Amino acid sequence: MHSDEVDTEAGDVAVDHGSDGDRAADSGWEVARPGGAPAVTGVRMAGFRDRVGRALDLQVLPQPAVVVVIGLGNDPFTVEGGTAQRPSTSPNPHPSLVASLSPGPTRIRGRDVECIEMCLSPGAAYALLGVSPHELEGEVVGLEDLWGRQERQLRERVAAATAWQERFTLVSEFLARRAARGPALTPEVAGVWDTIVAHGGRVRVDDLAASCGWSRKRLWSRFKAQIGLNPKRAAMLVRFDQAARALRAGGNPVDIALAHGYADQSHLHRDVLAFAGCTPAALVGL
Repeated sequence: MHSDEVDTEAGDVAVDHGSDGDRAADSGWEVARPGGAPAVTGVRMAGFRDRVGRALDLQVLPQPAVVVVIGLGNDPFTVEGGTAQRPSTSPNPHPSLVASLSPGPTRIRGRDVECIEMCLSPGAAYALLGVSPHELEGEVVGLEDLWGRQERQLRERVAAATAWQERFTLVSEFLARRAARGPALTPEVAGVWDTIVAHGGRVRVDDLAASCGWSRKRLWSRFKAQIGLNPKRAAMLVRFDQAARALRAGGNPVDIALAHGYADQSHLHRDVLAFAGCTPAALVGL
């Protein structure tokens, strides 16, 4: 599943049944992309349907977004791994999932998968999830643990709809209602996150603290409470994400290491092992 392929510029829902250059479609996935601007800022959404009955076996890679998956098929997802910072109140497997910014080594498995996947920016996640993000650090949990009965009601309504457009509308309206009642990042934390992203993670924590007029200690605690990671870890995650995308696009590891601020190829190798649990060469094949 690749929700980073969502086209938010198109006016209508685009459904891909197998076009050239789309790895999801080429592997037997129907991919639906909602058109227009998202109802909630910082939310990217896509729909996926397994067209060939191939079992899903997906390694979760860290990225600078919280990933929410609403399962619409008959079979729930099974989660293996993670670091279990927050104990689940629901038995494994789960019909819907939420993966933190930097989950531990985790695999998600399922059959006959049909779902809506959302990538939430830290600001959107802070407003929508209903828990402090640091409670989810290193974990993939059932979405019903966070949203309770609302998750089940939403999932049943969305599953009953047959058209992707209707499904996207139902989810968007639900998110807009939650966002209206949810908290917002403080301007200082939002500004520091934007700076980290703009600089590709190549920033110093002392400089970040100075930019918002806070002490390093205050920035560390406020940022982690609202984002879910401390500033240093967040910067490492953003840098890793950009390097991982370049590796999977076929780039040379030495060039990628230099372009993204790593001291050398060995430094990149260590970061990939730490975040993805595999070597750069293995990452390319995921």
